[in-house]
Amino acid sequence: MHKICVFPGTFDPLTLGHVDIIKRALPLFDKIIVAVGTNVGKEPMFSAEQRQLWIDQIFKNEDKIESAVYEGLTVVFCKQVGANYILRGIRYVSDFEYEKAIADANRNLDPLIETFFLTCEPKYTSVASTIVRDIIRNGGDASQFLPELVANSIKQKG
Repeated sequence: MHKICVFPGTFDPLTLGHVDIIKRALPLFDKIIVAVGTNVGKEPMFSAEQRQLWIDQIFKNEDKIESAVYEGLTVVFCKQVGANYILRGIRYVSDFEYEKAIADANRNLDPLIETFFLTCEPKYTSVASTIVRDIIRNGGDASQFLPELVANSIKQKG
């Protein structure tokens, strides 16, 4: 049985914190599916296709990483792709409380799917997509929080 993991998120945009979690999780799983979640109630800054393209480009040389776009419950998506694990990144204690509540709900929905938490490197604790989007919307330079490919892509479109 392969250890397939889903790393769900909006990745709007993909940050250095996200990349850090993905790279550090590689030895733990046979496959990581970086799953761009869509929510009809939220208007993202970047299209799901753009976010998936960034993931594909950044990890193009890593066979263990795939990307996908999904809508709905993460546990349902996990079943669709044969994943028994969910990966979540934690920056602060408050993140853990929120993520644990979601993990508990997911466990109730499907007890066969286990959630793994990885804490981010201290240098990435202030890197949140919400903050990065605010910097970009207000004309600031968010490059220090983004993979070079993502930062260059945003600059070209801006």
